[in-house]
Amino acid sequence: MTDDRWIPPSAPASEPPLSGGTNAPVSPEGLGQAQAQRRGLLSRLGGVGVAIVAFFGKIKLVLIALTKVKFLVTAGSMAVSIVAYASIWGWKFGVGFVLLLLVHEYGHVIQLKREGVKDVSAPVFIPFLGALIWAKSLGGDAAAEARTGLAGPILGSVGALVCLLVYAATGEEFWQALAYTGFFLNLFNLLPISPLDGGRAAAALSPWVWLVGVFGMVVLVLTIPNPIIILIAVVSVYQTYHRFKQFRSADPAIRQYYSIERRQRIMIGATYLLLIVALAGAVSATHLHRTL
Repeated sequence: MTDDRWIPPSAPASEPPLSGGTNAPVSPEGLGQAQAQRRGLLSRLGGVGVAIVAFFGKIKLVLIALTKVKFLVTAGSMAVSIVAYASIWGWKFGVGFVLLLLVHEYGHVIQLKREGVKDVSAPVFIPFLGALIWAKSLGGDAAAEARTGLAGPILGSVGALVCLLVYAATGEEFWQALAYTGFFLNLFNLLPISPLDGGRAAAALSPWVWLVGVFGMVVLVLTIPNPIIILIAVVSVYQTYHRFKQFRSADPAIRQYYSIERRQRIMIGATYLLLIVALAGAVSATHLHRTL
């Protein structure tokens, strides 16, 4: 449907009067000048229209480019991570491991969308540190944060289960090793310390559970003192301290954030514990035992 208000008015039908107040025939030269003027006006209007169309066309291209940036960032960081992992464990494992990370992260993305959080980044991969996403919030309260945190290990465990099913069908140990890696990755993320997924769940249970996570990270640093574990421990302890201090504040908004229904705490706690038990069993069942 067109809007006639935007159509330029047509030229008047009557010719302009001559001097003396009488209407005389217009000479061919005058008619040619009038037509030339109309053509010039239409040409200028056409030029403006073309400029407007081109302007909006460029805006559309910019918007399309912005939507593709997320894909390019994710695809580019995935490629870098695959190369990094492949340099140690081979390209086949590198591809499989990065895809498991992608499935895990999209668990968070999907749940954030369900919680009504619109501005969610695409997953970004960091070699040997995993992957992450950004969002303006994790939901309206600690229960939403917990659901978002647990969604990653849940969907990630499904991805590892698919690898296990492929192993059962083919008998190839590669798929068993990939399934074990996926289960272990998701189990590690359930450690109750921020910013790991378990720390998100602990926010809905009791922030005091974060102290258990701090103890666990200290044990890991002492038993597996490698740079990556130490880096994760430093970031986790710092964030846990910051959030614990925030929780202890008298800010009404903070109090309201952590004040959730008892039923929600029970459901989240049950899901959290069952997921830990299931993943611990899966890690034990898929571990490759070799004898020399």
